[in-house]
Amino acid sequence: MRSERIDNYRKIEEIRGTRLIVYVTGDRPGMETQIHPEVLEYFVNHLDPLGKVEKISLLLYTRGGNTLAAWSLVNLIRQFCKEFEVIIPSKAQSSGTLISIGANKVVMTKQATLGPIDPSLNGPLNPQNPQIPQNPMARIPVSVESIKGYFALAEEDLKIGNEKELTQILLSLSEKVHPLVLGDVYRSRTQIQMLARKLLAKQIDNKDRIEEIISFLTSDSGSHDYTIYRNEAKHELGLNIEKPDDEFYSILKQTFDDIRTELELLNPFDPNLILGANQSAQYSCRRVLIESSHGGTDVFVSEGQFIRQQQQIPQPPPLPPMQRTIIDDHRSFEGWRHED
Repeated sequence: MRSERIDNYRKIEEIRGTRLIVYVTGDRPGMETQIHPEVLEYFVNHLDPLGKVEKISLLLYTRGGNTLAAWSLVNLIRQFCKEFEVIIPSKAQSSGTLISIGANKVVMTKQATLGPIDPSLNGPLNPQNPQIPQNPMARIPVSVESIKGYFALAEEDLKIGNEKELTQILLSLSEKVHPLVLGDVYRSRTQIQMLARKLLAKQIDNKDRIEEIISFLTSDSGSHDYTIYRNEAKHELGLNIEKPDDEFYSILKQTFDDIRTELELLNPFDPNLILGANQSAQYSCRRVLIESSHGGTDVFVSEGQFIRQQQQIPQPPPLPPMQRTIIDDHRSFEGWRHED
């Protein structure tokens, strides 16, 4: 319950000598969300009442999102405090890792993970997703590091070093991925390295070490799915990582379990399950949470109605039309709400 969470927020603030803000982008299957620039306006509503304070802690759960939004969020929070701390109860991956390396200190539970900073570009020029033919607007995300890996495969494994052959490979790729998207990939990779370099300077003053960490987070880890647990983050990467004591861990786990239950992160958003045997059903899905003991709750919500109906599919004569069951999603609301 939220009232119990607020009590826990106050306990965390007392234990850490801080002011706490919670930011969760839900990864409920079927209703996934990401870090987005629009959250900056809602964070201001939680930061303004604080004024300038000694320390702010961000309890963070995310699979990633917009890298510039992550960069802006770190810089926004730092306008209101002298020390910035990130607390990770479970996942802070991709752009969540970018936020974490911009903190003075990162508190990680034993199950908490960081991950490579390897964002995927999404846009109208991306290749159409063939797995969703009914939605011509569905696009395949283009991974920055996957494009780099494609050329590394050609040059290193296939031993293609001829300029003419590499040009042909690029032309072939541009037939599958729009040239402007390929240009954005190169720009994005350069930008990510620059942002990471600036953020890491808050934790580490060794320039060589910073470059090693950036190299690992942007390419050397090998896969976007690579998980970085507490020991590796502390002892191998050299980040300023702290382990919570038993009392603090217990409060963190209780708090995150409550949030996970409220956002139903472990329950797939399946229209058939929501409908059951009914022909129609209303739904409401809480998808993103920004919360604090002093600023209330800002929550991103999707609401609507599922309607199950039959669709006729024409067949060649003399065959009769086929019947197919479809589920229409009548979305009635999608946006932010503030709850005191």
